[in-house]
Amino acid sequence: MSDELGRYNRLKVIKRVDFGVYLETRTLGEVLLPAKYLERDIKVGDQVNVFIYLDSEDAPVATTEKPKAQVDEFAFLKVVDAGRHGAFLDWGLQKDLLVPFSEQRETMEVGKSYLVRIFIDDITHRIAASSKVDRFLDRWPAQYEHGQEVTLTIANQTELGYKAIVNHNHWGVIYANEVFRRLHYGSTIKGFVRKVREDGKIDLMLQKSSQSQVSGLEGDVLERLKNAGGYLAASDKSSPETIKRMFGVSKRVFKQTIGSLYKQKKITIEEQGIRLVE
Repeated sequence: MSDELGRYNRLKVIKRVDFGVYLETRTLGEVLLPAKYLERDIKVGDQVNVFIYLDSEDAPVATTEKPKAQVDEFAFLKVVDAGRHGAFLDWGLQKDLLVPFSEQRETMEVGKSYLVRIFIDDITHRIAASSKVDRFLDRWPAQYEHGQEVTLTIANQTELGYKAIVNHNHWGVIYANEVFRRLHYGSTIKGFVRKVREDGKIDLMLQKSSQSQVSGLEGDVLERLKNAGGYLAASDKSSPETIKRMFGVSKRVFKQTIGSLYKQKKITIEEQGIRLVE
């Protein structure tokens, strides 16, 4: 099975024709990039960045359009049509993406969006999608380090917090007391690994560490003070809810931040707020 199909590739132009150019691939032979996608005067020998998928006749074709996800990735996609073979998703390309009935966790409805995994079917060798996401996850041990930056796809919410897909490969959890902003189902965000537990489950965090969070928040506080005329009605006496609403962080992190700014003599801390030092 080609490792180029359903993915981005940087390929060399080997032939020009009236209706486009042909690109050299390792496993798919010569692949056409139609003329409508030529954004400049491309010559033989040039390198171009393209995405390769299958056209309506199941022949490999290249495009400079950008799909919302590629093979082996998860995406939150909308159903635009349904037929006797399954549901069709809009994934950003002219040809919609099929979810066969056998790959639907529940019957998909036109107009609704679903979290799916994009894959290449072992039997048909076509690009397809599946909403049965669990079978694509946790296939091998999770090898992550504390503080490692990862890509998170937000899945369902539980009593503990939010389940998230880590780097398109593993399940992880962001605990509710670590979340200080609204997270949307299906969205992709940056996160960090807190730890991998002995049972292989992954604890996640949205900020790398308390100290990194403080450093980033310092600039935000100073900027907001300047924009507010030098005073903000937020201090170490403010409620956690007020701090969360104003800055999107815990009160502990906010107190560390203003404490650091105070030691640097950049602000003064008053009973009801903080003031910028002139």
